[in-house]
Amino acid sequence: MTTIARAVVAASMTFALVACSAEEPVGPPPAVTVPEGLTATTVRPLDGTGDFPFDQERQVQAPAGWQVTVWARVPSARLLAWTPDGTLLVSRPKEGDIVELTPARGDARPAERTLISGLNQPHGLAFAGDTLYVAESDQVDSFTYRSGQLSGKRVVADGLPDEKSAELRGAYAHALKSVAVGQDGAVYFSIGSTGNVSAEDRDADPERASILRVPPGGGEPAVYARGVRNGTGLALDPDGAVWTAVNHRDNIAYPFDRDYDGDGSVDRNDVMMPYVNDHPLEQLARVQEGDDLGWPYCNPDPDVQPGEKDSPLDYANRPYVRDQQMNADGSKLDCAALKPVEQGMGAHSAPLGLSFVAAPGIGGTYGPGALVGIHGSWNRKPPRPPEVSFFAWRDGTLGPQQTLLSGFQLADGSRWGRPVMAVQGPDRALYVSDDYAGAIYRVTMG
Repeated sequence: MTTIARAVVAASMTFALVACSAEEPVGPPPAVTVPEGLTATTVRPLDGTGDFPFDQERQVQAPAGWQVTVWARVPSARLLAWTPDGTLLVSRPKEGDIVELTPARGDARPAERTLISGLNQPHGLAFAGDTLYVAESDQVDSFTYRSGQLSGKRVVADGLPDEKSAELRGAYAHALKSVAVGQDGAVYFSIGSTGNVSAEDRDADPERASILRVPPGGGEPAVYARGVRNGTGLALDPDGAVWTAVNHRDNIAYPFDRDYDGDGSVDRNDVMMPYVNDHPLEQLARVQEGDDLGWPYCNPDPDVQPGEKDSPLDYANRPYVRDQQMNADGSKLDCAALKPVEQGMGAHSAPLGLSFVAAPGIGGTYGPGALVGIHGSWNRKPPRPPEVSFFAWRDGTLGPQQTLLSGFQLADGSRWGRPVMAVQGPDRALYVSDDYAGAIYRVTMG
């Protein structure tokens, strides 16, 4: 195995924890289906990018006429941001650095260099003019970026919790942070929960499982939205509102006085895989100051007919139901008082990077909208596959999920890739990071 192959494998093992767990389940193999409107497309490695897993032919499903190339090999590639002068930045929490990729002329690999190293699990990246914001696991920084050089480091927010925090004793499942910058210069960043149902996060200082806001010009961070279990996806829509894509909780108990599994007994408070498979949905929510996304007391429910085993599933404008294990009597939080979730996706999708594409948007009939990197499930049987999703931006909100790229998961449930984030480049192509394959894909529309 080559050096890059070993690095890719090591990175994929380390960062499987980011979404939910390090273990992939062994279950019945899922059927591989081609989403409507997509066609099989061979992934084409550029010269020098053909190491494992691209030492054999790989195919994805993409819209007809789209081409997918392995543009660069960046082990541990996570979140992405384009610089003002047209280079692509890639965060690498495992390596503690940010890689800069400069597009080359013609059909060639980009030039690659390390922009900055020695950081503490850098993850989120965001630009406001020539100011680059970087979310480390324990603080948020800003730098002046000019002509490929960083200067003037300033700490925007510090003392953030990570696995080194004394009170957590190394037990922190969601240490990686994301960052976005408002039109007024306010800085927003996410703090993930300590664990699956760690309710004490809501009383921590700073509050975990939240999105915090630093006022324009600086100041103390304040909670902007709470009950956000792990809002790794964080971005502003074309109107300037803040959206987050949330990794919601695992292994919820059935919350209704009904016989769900057909054995003749009431199943309230039972944890059953057929129910866990599709509950709760993963939120794609527009958040305003003071919003609560419910975790761990309320779960957004995709069931059109709540509690029925064969209920149709819907992910738009969904209400919340009480978490049976954490809020059975409703005394912790009034779930009916929470505003419905604008959009969502299947349970355990593990959405990570979130970006918006403004008008005219991406090619074909898609137009403007949101791009979400779907990492795929760990605790669903069969596993939910990774993909790149698109949500159309129409009349000031997002439409339902559409699959842009899939095929990273094989019929036996194994995977050769796991997308993290997709962004549109200055050339209007899409660029997709994949931390499992250690790759950056360039996707062009025919």
